[in-house]
Amino acid sequence: MKAGFVCTALLLLATPAVAQVGHPPADSPYRDLEFRQELSVVAGYFFAAKDPAGVAPRSAPMLGARYEARVGGPAMLMVRAARVFSERRVIRPDTTAAFRDLGVRSWPLYLADVGLTLNLTGQKSFHHLVPVTSLGVGVASDLKSPDAGGFHMGTSFAFSLGGGVRWVPGGRFQVRADLTDHLYQIKYPPLYYRLASDSTQVLKNSQGRSVWKHNAAITVGASYLLFR
Repeated sequence: MKAGFVCTALLLLATPAVAQVGHPPADSPYRDLEFRQELSVVAGYFFAAKDPAGVAPRSAPMLGARYEARVGGPAMLMVRAARVFSERRVIRPDTTAAFRDLGVRSWPLYLADVGLTLNLTGQKSFHHLVPVTSLGVGVASDLKSPDAGGFHMGTSFAFSLGGGVRWVPGGRFQVRADLTDHLYQIKYPPLYYRLASDSTQVLKNSQGRSVWKHNAAITVGASYLLFR
């Protein structure tokens, strides 16, 4: 009888200790992500890599929009577009080196892609933060005709790879920051390889007619969350 009483007392004493394992829901650092879609406005800076001829669109501020929708588990479909307020140097490759440079002109660059974003903490935030990674495919274009020297970006196939973090404080708004690598191709016209009358040329014949460039972009944005 005494042994049974002692066992019962020990069980009663142990019960509160068992209940303390983990975090009470109100104190847990994890929060469910309640909304399935988000629409973001983003702004930042585009760091363009240099090209051999020095005529591609340069680094500049950028502005864009981004839409994401949950497609299953921690994965989200991503659609985004941005305008880079870029400039570039225009040249006449068929003239002598002294008169070749026509100056720097406004030459915006447009980026668009679709892809997948992965929430690294699943469908939860950790201390209101959600680290993410993304992979996309799309286009980069200047939407312009060739310049006096025959160069333009045209529309190039492009890839994107990046990561970032979302701050989800609760409610229908969040803040995000992202770092993205945009990879696209630059092509040069035949005039860039021809000798001018002073025996100079823009590019040596050993230089490839096209180059792939890695270009970094840092953006911050505000999002409105949709549909639970």
